[in-house]
Amino acid sequence: MMHLVRLSEAGTLPLWRRPVSLLFVMAFAMPVAFATWSALLNNFVIEVADFDGVDIGWLHTVREIPGFLAIGVIALIMVIREQVLGVVALMLLGAATAVTAWFPSLGGLLTVTMLSSIGFHYYETVNQSLQLQWIDKDRAPQTLGWLVAAGSAASLVAYGLLVVTWKAFDLSYAFVYLTAGGFTAAVALFCLLAYPQFEAPNPQVKRLILRRRYWLYYLLQFMSGARRQIFVVFAAFMMVERFGFEVHEVTALFLINFLANMAFAPLMGRAVAKWGERRALAFEYVGLIAVFLAYGGIYYFGWGVALAAALYVIDHLFFALAFALKTYFQKIADPGDIAPTAAVAFTINHIAAVFLPAALGYLWVTSPGGVFALAAGMAAMSLILALMIPRHPEPGNETVFSALVATPAE
Repeated sequence: MMHLVRLSEAGTLPLWRRPVSLLFVMAFAMPVAFATWSALLNNFVIEVADFDGVDIGWLHTVREIPGFLAIGVIALIMVIREQVLGVVALMLLGAATAVTAWFPSLGGLLTVTMLSSIGFHYYETVNQSLQLQWIDKDRAPQTLGWLVAAGSAASLVAYGLLVVTWKAFDLSYAFVYLTAGGFTAAVALFCLLAYPQFEAPNPQVKRLILRRRYWLYYLLQFMSGARRQIFVVFAAFMMVERFGFEVHEVTALFLINFLANMAFAPLMGRAVAKWGERRALAFEYVGLIAVFLAYGGIYYFGWGVALAAALYVIDHLFFALAFALKTYFQKIADPGDIAPTAAVAFTINHIAAVFLPAALGYLWVTSPGGVFALAAGMAAMSLILALMIPRHPEPGNETVFSALVATPAE
């Protein structure tokens, strides 16, 4: 029988069975599968599946379709609890990752990637909603920073094992994918069986909602999705295609990324709490403009591999500040809007992701530097939007224009 526990009563449970503990366990489990998939992907598709820039663009376009359809979460939570849906989605991510190497063709990889992506995006949608429902507003920036650090620690373990064992034990793609995906699926099953169902105090609206006063949040989500796709798809692909990085070298680069994130994400959480979302996001976008322009310089001016690797790490650090967008929404949202808006936001975030990787795959084969120049322009647009966030956002004060124009609640 399902054991329901109200959030107000969760403090009486053992520490490891509390809501935030569950968030940390899932935050650790998810990156083991996803980070391993990401670390091996570019080498796997080039060495085994014989992909080029067009193929990798199509793969990532298919990977983002479930993100675009994350709005389906609203329908699913009508018949299944959010917490259960999140754990089942995490299990699907692990299972699909486990069998990735068994399908070394374009059609096979598109299929298995679609399945893992459904798991990943539906997990992320629900996880974001649960975070904002279960974590107090006053503690959210710091706690979200620690959750980022926990995910980075999981990635660190996965990448560290890959760096140490890939060549030493002559590991196969099949073995590594099976091990990492199987671990994530097993932890998800543990979460399903070991934790009670937590009842939040504010029932969530279980229908599609689009509120005019959230317009800035929607636009920031759209730009975030478009901008991030360029980095996710092409930055690591460049390291393999242009500089000939092998699996252990790409993984070592990822390892450095997550060491940095483990150290800096909690500090970033405190910075957001002290300086506010507007300053944090503006700092992120200014940094990303510089990084993307420098990426373009690698192609236009022949700058070397050391700079490319450094930019990749710096890029990740700036993206770690993205949780400031979550806390901005938490401050302006009606409590019952969190779940449906998380689904809507994920869909908006992935509008560009559905077509951008495939379209830019064609640009990549003719002008790789142009891809990164476009990303710099997107970061500049994001900076303009971020400056519209007020210093102290709250319902009724969602943007810097709220004091000038009375915005209807709906």
